[in-house]
Amino acid sequence: MSASLIKREEEFIKIYEKYVDMVYRICFLYFKNKADTEDAVQNVFLKLFTLNPIFQDENHRKAWLIITSKNMCKNSVKHWWKSKVSFEEKEISAEDYKDETLDILLQLPKKYKTILYCYYYEGYSTNEIAFMLHMKEATVRSDLYRGRKYLHELLKGGENEE
Repeated sequence: MSASLIKREEEFIKIYEKYVDMVYRICFLYFKNKADTEDAVQNVFLKLFTLNPIFQDENHRKAWLIITSKNMCKNSVKHWWKSKVSFEEKEISAEDYKDETLDILLQLPKKYKTILYCYYYEGYSTNEIAFMLHMKEATVRSDLYRGRKYLHELLKGGENEE
């Protein structure tokens, strides 16, 4: 095995260990089950390894992983939609995820999940989220506001209609 390949593998392992939990949480937002989430995480990191993209900095790598995770999941969801499998029909168990707040986030409408996750879990600004998701910054701020309001209603035990 060549020294450059060993170095590349070691670097990949470090990246994997640093970001696997983040990618898992993003994928879980879409699939809501452990098996499909693990498949998606594997595919995201396989794509990273095979493409071996050049990143400007660590933030660029993190953003690439978030966007790739989101896009892979959305593509899989489209496939599910065509096969008429509904998200609501999927079984969700408590051991499928580690973070209790993720359970509450899963109850939000789809359009708020990614924005709230990126803002609160990953610390991105509304400007950065707008750039990554190809949205207007005002739309991100508006969805963030509405998502917080919806989340507040869920925490109070009420139901918000959206």
